[in-house]
Amino acid sequence: MQKPGRLDLICYQGADFDFQITWTVSGSPVNLTGWTGRMQVRKIPGAPSATLSLTSGSGITLGGAAGTVLVAATATQTAAIIPGTYKYDLELVNGSHVTRLVQGDFTVIAEVTK
Repeated sequence: MQKPGRLDLICYQGADFDFQITWTVSGSPVNLTGWTGRMQVRKIPGAPSATLSLTSGSGITLGGAAGTVLVAATATQTAAIIPGTYKYDLELVNGSHVTRLVQGDFTVIAEVTK
């Protein structure tokens, strides 16, 4: 079992949000062909509903043999999030195998211009 990495994220309300990471093992990228990704942001772990939910094909793009994971949310999606600090994790799934790749704080900074 792999321990998830810690990556705190900052999101600006009402603006496009994205980040990209590469999953490597011993310096070599993990081939993500056939995998799917999922990420949820919640006010606290275990909260009954997700503040933001992204999946492969809907905000998450996996880069196959390059091992890259691109996560993106639209300005419309981020505008709907109340400013504050949340928790998130990003999981990659291959069949029944689930790997939590990264987790951390997801801080939303208030938009001034509307």
